[in-house]
Amino acid sequence: MTLARSDESIVESPGWETIEELFAALESPLLSYALRLIGELGAAEDVVQDAFMKLHAQFDQVREPRRWLYRTVHNLALNHQRQAGKIVPLNPPADDTSPTAADSPDPQPLPDDQIARLEGIGLVRLSLETLDEQSRELIRLKFNEDLSYKEISARTGLTIGNVGYLLHHALKAIADELRKTGVLP
Repeated sequence: MTLARSDESIVESPGWETIEELFAALESPLLSYALRLIGELGAAEDVVQDAFMKLHAQFDQVREPRRWLYRTVHNLALNHQRQAGKIVPLNPPADDTSPTAADSPDPQPLPDDQIARLEGIGLVRLSLETLDEQSRELIRLKFNEDLSYKEISARTGLTIGNVGYLLHHALKAIADELRKTGVLP
């Protein structure tokens, strides 16, 4: 299939008219690629879904969606690995050089910090109530039950792409509400 462009040159189209066709053709290879980079299936699924969501937002502007998706998955996987490296275990292995319980600071947060945290939690709960029932359910499945987009799709009957799209917009709505209340800058 060929497409004429405004500068009268002819460009070969890879045969993907819609993002759905692209998803059907490239989801498995991209998932394999992401899994090789990350080594964890759930995280690899999330990376691939994030890449497709980013592509969905700018599908008309991307000239080579296959190359763009592989590069985006690669970058998202590297970002995931960087973030995973920042996670510190709560119970590090004990050794002779670690401070004793008497030497460590009080683990209890200060009262002002506790109040600020509780107020923040309350505001997040209020902002959740502004969402429709479906969006609240998707957020519950993603963050309370820690399900992947694929697992959420299986439970709700929505497509995987639709799950990502709805979650993105729900989280954006929550962030907007939190900005209005001053919780977020």
